[in-house]
Amino acid sequence: MPSAWLLPEHIADVLPSQARRIEEIRRELLDMARSYGCELVMPPLLEHLESLLTGAGHELDLQTFKLVDQLSGRSLGVRADTTPQVARIDAHLLNRHGVTRLCYCGPVLRTRTSGLHATREPLQFGIEIYGHAGLEADLEVQELALDVVKRAGIKHAVMDLGDARLLRGVLADAAPAPAVMETLIAALASKDGAALSLASQGLSEEVQQGLMQLLSLYGGTEDLVRARQQLPAHPLITAALDDLEWLSKHLQQTHPEVSLGVDLADLTGFAYYSGVRFALYAEGASEAVLRGGRYDEVGAVFGRRRPAVGFSLDLKVLEALSPATPLRAAVRAPWGENPELRAAVRKLREAGETVVCILPGHEHEGEEFDCDRELVRVDTQWLVRAL
Repeated sequence: MPSAWLLPEHIADVLPSQARRIEEIRRELLDMARSYGCELVMPPLLEHLESLLTGAGHELDLQTFKLVDQLSGRSLGVRADTTPQVARIDAHLLNRHGVTRLCYCGPVLRTRTSGLHATREPLQFGIEIYGHAGLEADLEVQELALDVVKRAGIKHAVMDLGDARLLRGVLADAAPAPAVMETLIAALASKDGAALSLASQGLSEEVQQGLMQLLSLYGGTEDLVRARQQLPAHPLITAALDDLEWLSKHLQQTHPEVSLGVDLADLTGFAYYSGVRFALYAEGASEAVLRGGRYDEVGAVFGRRRPAVGFSLDLKVLEALSPATPLRAAVRAPWGENPELRAAVRKLREAGETVVCILPGHEHEGEEFDCDRELVRVDTQWLVRAL
């Protein structure tokens, strides 16, 4: 019989040092989002299954934990991603006509991990902008994403740009079966030319050539010029490359410290994204730290198709990659019943200080704080002095 204290696979407690840093980053990012004009929303952790998996959420079916509501008998799901919920809020609860900037931060639960060492319970932070179809919104989201990783202390970030319209333009009038489409996307993502060639059999020669060209288009932003020369002349492809060039020019001007590249074969979330998409990478991480892009169809199933662009990340991953921070400075104080002592402790806390009262017999505690001062009695007064 397994031990009662063992947790399920890929589920873990967050201990004090990590929890402290995650919370510090969470507060900083929410304040940053507010500085961009984003409003905080808090969707519920679970919903009726048909609502949670409707539209773009259907892609999350196998990732969603399902249960039965003991009150109604209906099927419920625990959210595996927050974006479909935020789209529902924008479409039905807010129902605004202009631009709406929303942010969120909360846990999601997934039946499977995205990698060998990944958690099934990410702490998801995200930004969504609804109501503006222009590239100005895409640029704002990408700049906010770069500011997020910078605020977390991550240096040498790499941003890869791509666009879902490129594959749609290459396929043109071809309509591969869903299973074939899935294989094509997987082969492009893994840069597997042999698998791509095999999966594209039965498509026209022009489409096969376009797919193979797409496979090789990753590297620096100069590959956008090569893409114009090598990819088929299709309106979707032209529009995508125009947008990518415009965005890369502005990003290079405002964030010259960031390595900017393109990966036109990275089609992660292809069924979800409708236009430009991007991924941010950092040293020490094999997977993208952050992903985002444009997904204009996300609200259509709620009866209100609105332009939408945004990104999301796992705060646990971001914290693991961020540099260690010093412990918070604190004041050490003795425990006692003396009214003046207790009043002095309250006054310090009200002023924003952390005061760690040392309980009798626990004089060596306070590991999460750097007690660089102590509260001592001098004559008739309680005063703070350096240790």
